[in-house]
Amino acid sequence: MIVDCHCHAGKGDGMTAPWNTDAPIEPYLRRARKAGIDKTVVFAPFHSNYDEANRQVARIVARFRDRLIGFAFVHATRDAGRIFSMVERARKWGFRGIKCHGFQAMPTRELCEAARAFRMPLLADVVGRAEVVDLLASQFPDVNFIIPHLGSFADDWRAHQRVIDQLVRYPNVYTDTSGVRRFDYIVEAIKRAGPRKVLFGSDGPWLHPGLELHKVRLLGLPPDQEALILGGNILRLLRQVRSEADPKDIRRARRERSSSAGAGVQAIEASSSLPPGTQPEYEL
Repeated sequence: MIVDCHCHAGKGDGMTAPWNTDAPIEPYLRRARKAGIDKTVVFAPFHSNYDEANRQVARIVARFRDRLIGFAFVHATRDAGRIFSMVERARKWGFRGIKCHGFQAMPTRELCEAARAFRMPLLADVVGRAEVVDLLASQFPDVNFIIPHLGSFADDWRAHQRVIDQLVRYPNVYTDTSGVRRFDYIVEAIKRAGPRKVLFGSDGPWLHPGLELHKVRLLGLPPDQEALILGGNILRLLRQVRSEADPKDIRRARRERSSSAGAGVQAIEASSSLPPGTQPEYEL
């Protein structure tokens, strides 16, 4: 099974760039089907209200249940004090992971505690600041971090090199191949860290999934290693996700939430209601 671990879906509200305006899923799905991609992880484009954006994604996932897997997008500082509630609600919609973007805010303890509570992978774009990964991975060794673009969509070779080192050193750090233009860094990542630490991603719909998939094919790996990158690795991480959080982790996450709320952010309670047309779970 081929699984694209990195794609956006839905509408943003910034309307100053493609990534905060619109991420149409239908053209992506046509391209992905033609390329032979079976399933795709989707999350919102940039948005000023990720609670609403995640609801949009839940509706899109419900329309294409056999093709899509939802991740919740969270703004680590703007959503402070309510992150656990947002993730808990998203889990009831069947979402399997969390996305945050360092251009907006780097992951916080509150966000990492929520990921730990549900054993969700946290796809964290560190926008070239690879040093942040050392802090995340060491402070939360039981959270699986996926660092997209090998650390930098902006072609920062220094970030690529450091993330490759982190893939080797930290069992809980993974990367995806989306948007990596310097092909030899993907080769080096697999050579040094092994095929179990690299995931296929496209950053669709703005990058063509067939083109991004072809990069993995060009590696010329043995079939078993290619299969790990193209789907086996992300499926392994997703199967670790809990349907409900452990009470101990809930208490720990709520302590972080209370701390954030004490700084002036109002915490909200999770709603058990689903957006119209959604169902609570789906098959991987």
